[in-house]
Amino acid sequence: MNGPVVTVTLNPAIDQTVRLPALQHGQVNIAYGVTLNAGGKGVNVASCLADWGVEVVATGILGQDNIAPFAALLDTKGISNRFVTQPGANRVNIKLVSDDDGATTDINLPGQDVPQAVFEQLIARLDEQCAAKRWFVLAGSLPTGLADDCYAHLCERLAGQGALVALDSSGTALSAALAGASLPFCIKPNRHELEQWAQRQLPTLDDVAECALALHHKGVRHVIVSLAEQGALFVGAEGCWLATPPPINLVSSVGAGDALLAGWIAAQQQQLEWQTAMRQAMAFAAGKLARIGPHLPPKREIARLAGEVMLTRIAVKTSHNTTQHAH
Repeated sequence: MNGPVVTVTLNPAIDQTVRLPALQHGQVNIAYGVTLNAGGKGVNVASCLADWGVEVVATGILGQDNIAPFAALLDTKGISNRFVTQPGANRVNIKLVSDDDGATTDINLPGQDVPQAVFEQLIARLDEQCAAKRWFVLAGSLPTGLADDCYAHLCERLAGQGALVALDSSGTALSAALAGASLPFCIKPNRHELEQWAQRQLPTLDDVAECALALHHKGVRHVIVSLAEQGALFVGAEGCWLATPPPINLVSSVGAGDALLAGWIAAQQQQLEWQTAMRQAMAFAAGKLARIGPHLPPKREIARLAGEVMLTRIAVKTSHNTTQHAH
């Protein structure tokens, strides 16, 4: 592939992860630990890619008032910092991790209002980085001030210059991008986000597979659907596959989907074949589950996890039946 991966985070956040023995609704909860990490989906993807040794340029829009955690993360990991800055503070997202059930409760605060003039500065930064066959990862929610079709506009602009766009968003931003003139090359919704787009429930794996396959037939080359503890569904020209992770000692699920996408993008940079790429993506996600913050375990641990990922090919039929073959 051509040059570094470029990640775009329009609505970054500082993730404040609070560890609790158990979360008691409506009661006083005593925490025993708190961790602050620079976050936002694109930042998380960039961090995991850098851990793997992939060259990364991180851009987006940052508030100046609490920029230090972002600058420190990017500098420590050798990530090129091409963020546009504006006055004000970045949002703080609170993640409550309860030990008794391993669940994470997210409290995501609203982000900054982004004026159109600041967005135009970002577009100029993207134009500077754009090149044919270069991966751009557009990830996360949109801040207030930007139109719902913002990602659709970026997909068209970047794809028009030959770039490969991976999109990880939800709601109206995802719907607008999937109705745009230039579809993203790759998308990575979770089941709920795919249900929002489809405007219907997808209770079974067959339902998810059929919906993802419809998007592939529509023109999205790679559709990756994260399915929490079930793993992830990968749909592309090579068919429809379920990647199931090995058992993991869960510490925090925050950023696991971002790690999944990072593992897939890294595999594309490495030009790995389809099954190896799926194993690597799932291993990134599984490795991330054992850590707080956007960090991967050592490469030898990723290699071990990848070897334990179960791949199951799914043949989607109009009758909603499937035939499966384990690998």
